[in-house]
This record gives sequence, C-alpha cells and structure tokens, in this order.
Amino acid sequence: MTNTTGKSVVVLDYGFGNVRSAERALARAGAEVEITADYDRAMAADGLLVPGVGAFAACMEGIRKVRGDWIVGRRLAGGRPVLGICVGMQVLFSRGIEHGVESDGLDEWPGTVAPLRAPVVPHMGWNTVQAPQDSQLFAGLAEDARFYFVHSYAVRAWEMEPSSSAIRAPKVTWATHGEPFVAAVENGALWATQFHPEKSGDAGARLLENWLDTL
Repeated sequence: MTNTTGKSVVVLDYGFGNVRSAERALARAGAEVEITADYDRAMAADGLLVPGVGAFAACMEGIRKVRGDWIVGRRLAGGRPVLGICVGMQVLFSRGIEHGVESDGLDEWPGTVAPLRAPVVPHMGWNTVQAPQDSQLFAGLAEDARFYFVHSYAVRAWEMEPSSSAIRAPKVTWATHGEPFVAAVENGALWATQFHPEKSGDAGARLLENWLDTL
C-alpha cells in the first residue's frame, strides 16, 4: 500500500454532514485534513470529500450556497479526486425524490435517488456489500466485511449506458436491504459510498486508506 501520509484532503463544509467524524477518520488514515468551504482551498487539495446527512434537497441547497457544485465539477473536469459519502453520494446523481418532490442533483451520473422499498426503513446498521473483484476501493477487504448504513433513500438502478469508447466503465458495488441498491461507485476520479466509512471500524478505515492511495 502506498504511503498516504501528507496527502491533503478538504472536507467540504456546507452545513450538512458529519464533518468532524470524517476529519478524524481521514487524519487517522494519514491525511492532512481541513474542513472548509473555501473555493481555492477545496480546489487545491489532493482530495475532496463531500459528506452528507439529511434531506437531498436541503443538501443541494447548501452545496450551491458554497459553490460546491462548481468545485465538484471543476475538480472532476481536471481529473482531481472527489469522494462522496451518504447523501454526499446521492447528490452526485441526476435527481432525488423525497415526499413526492423531485430535486435536481449534481448530475455527474444519471439516476434517481428514491425511497428504499424495504420492510424496515430507515436501513440503519451494518451490512455487507457485493463489490467487483477488481475494485480499488474495496481492495484488501474480505467479502464479508460489513459497513455502517443510515438511509431511507437509495439509487435502485444503475442507469449509465455502457461506453463504446476506451473509457473504463464505472465499477458499481451493490448492497441489499429489502431490494438491491447502489452501495458504492468508482468512476475515474469520482468515487462514492452510500454507507459511512468513517463509522465502519477497521473496514471503513481500510477503505479510506484505499482512496487516499489514489490521490
């Protein structure tokens, strides 16, 4: 594993998300972490983490207020790594539907975040995932590794069409709670998880180290 010490990461502070727990987890993994909404600092960092807790629409409003939509878009246009967590993953899709109201997301991926159809909602607690064998994000983790989820909404279908070009297809990881849903995505410089790696113990720590290795 590459030495992650000294990699700079900005946790985007837009008013929604467990920024302190994310900061601590990244620091334990060896990163130099800063919590800020400053455009220049967020653009200059080796990695950007977009957290998220709460409602899709409210998170999008907060992101736009700090120009987070510009930050994410400009970083990805330059191939600069971005990691979304929980609602920070959900807002990367085209739209979210909550209580019958549809809101626009960042539209980095096509798809809809909709209510999770399960006997018990929210999906709260530990669950396993089904990751692709060549996943970088889950490298070194056992197939039965468990991660901590807290959510009532999810992306239930992967809608991006396969590319006929030389561009590598995204790696999509799935989990099941009542029905299958997207648990993580690796797509070039843009990675995301529906679960909380910062709350997922040793497995989550290894996953964050894997991300830091790519910076």
